[in-house]
Amino acid sequence: MIKKLPKQKTNIFDDQLEKIVVSCGIGKLRQANAQFGEKVLPEIIKEFGLITGQKPSTTKAKKSISGFNVRQGEVVGLRATLRRRRMEDFLERVINVVLPRVRDFRGLNLKSVDKNGNLNIGFKEQIVFPEINPETSRVNFGLQVTVVPKTRNREKAVDFYREKGLPLASK
Repeated sequence: MIKKLPKQKTNIFDDQLEKIVVSCGIGKLRQANAQFGEKVLPEIIKEFGLITGQKPSTTKAKKSISGFNVRQGEVVGLRATLRRRRMEDFLERVINVVLPRVRDFRGLNLKSVDKNGNLNIGFKEQIVFPEINPETSRVNFGLQVTVVPKTRNREKAVDFYREKGLPLASK
């Protein structure tokens, strides 16, 4: 009879992190470009997919708001939820490659961690990601990255982030 060995954890974040949500609001880009649906949106989806490693889901407007020139059902955002291996690869890339490429970066503010331990990181441009070539990119958009830990305690989450190498600024 063959004995099965227990599974060894090969990932360093799986026991502590639940998911990473990457989102992007594109409502302002819709207003600025007349041919948004035909030319700009597919370009944004392609670059967002390169960054996250999976195709994003679209977020549509729930109701029309005339002040923002938004109609019900129009695409106003993109979102991708990363889990397991993609989550690990993405976070490693953010820590080791992307954050050092951000201009005037002095560490993440501790206010970026909310009371549940979620870490929110905002990027003004997608060009800081190494997958995007600035010469060929035709659209600039920002990204919001939310790291959700399994623990719902802020202090434990901050300790975990520091342990894994996230550059949190000192108090």
